[in-house]
Amino acid sequence: MRSFLHKKGVELSLKTYFVTSLSYMALGLFSSLIIGLIIRTTGQQIPILEFLVPMGQLAMDLMGPAIGVAVAYGLKAPRLVLFSAVITGAAGALLGGGPAGSFIAALIATEIGKLVSQETRLDIIVTPFVTIATGYTVATTIGPVIAGALDYFGQLIMWSVDRQPFVMGILVALLMGLALTAPISSAAIAFMLGLEGLAAGAATVGCAAQMIGFATSSYRENGFSGFVALGIGTSMLQIGNIVKNPLILIPPTVAGIVLAPFATIVFQMVNNPAGAGMGTSGLVGQIMTFTVMGFTWEVAIGVLLLHFIGPAVISLVLSEWLRKVGLIKLGDMKIEQ
Repeated sequence: MRSFLHKKGVELSLKTYFVTSLSYMALGLFSSLIIGLIIRTTGQQIPILEFLVPMGQLAMDLMGPAIGVAVAYGLKAPRLVLFSAVITGAAGALLGGGPAGSFIAALIATEIGKLVSQETRLDIIVTPFVTIATGYTVATTIGPVIAGALDYFGQLIMWSVDRQPFVMGILVALLMGLALTAPISSAAIAFMLGLEGLAAGAATVGCAAQMIGFATSSYRENGFSGFVALGIGTSMLQIGNIVKNPLILIPPTVAGIVLAPFATIVFQMVNNPAGAGMGTSGLVGQIMTFTVMGFTWEVAIGVLLLHFIGPAVISLVLSEWLRKVGLIKLGDMKIEQ
């Protein structure tokens, strides 16, 4: 059985299903729902670009197929399985509960499809049929249950933050920030949990603190290009350095913890699932903050202080102190570019 699974490219591991698959799901989300929301919002805010509204809406509507293909691609699916994943992702989104249902349906259908791929002379019929049938079955049975559980958990998190904005805001910012830097997808987590409101605002601050924090504290090693790669790209570029010296996580993590209460209590920053897990990546977290809260000077000041200036200052001060006492050395945060 092991040799058969290996031949088919099926790896039964947590890394495959909770790291690789979620990362590719996030790419599917960004290529459809998130970019579509940005395009639609741009069209809504700028009258001369009103033609962007239906374009963005179309991209958002095709979230399910995009997730299906992205997950199948990430799992190195054969061609017929990959193409059939368009339908499994769509089924999951429509029948199984949004992004979570789409992810689950595509994931299971892809792995089953890989098992039957090129095993019969009727492969062109058998493989897509099995893949689509599996995805549809999952979308109508298992998908809604898991998606419902994730939605309930997300509602519980948001309720907790509303009730205890200080403590729970810190916890959400901490965990989502670490998820963004770790080799898993904070964006996918935010969507599957459906984070909104104050919880999403705290998550955005935690994620932004990781990105801007690492970008600032490692500027002397990585220069301007590294600052952009980390601050607008992803702090995940530091994961190899974190393994070598986990202490480099302290400055951006502390920044997120310190700033979270200001987001939930003082500025009462809110966001939506599209921005909650993105931090400053592509400035999506900030664009979504303005989309939800409105384009005002008060919101702009909150974004500048909590997403950029605050993380930069706190992380720089802490990282310099850690360097002074010898816990962080020059080169510890150098990234490959």
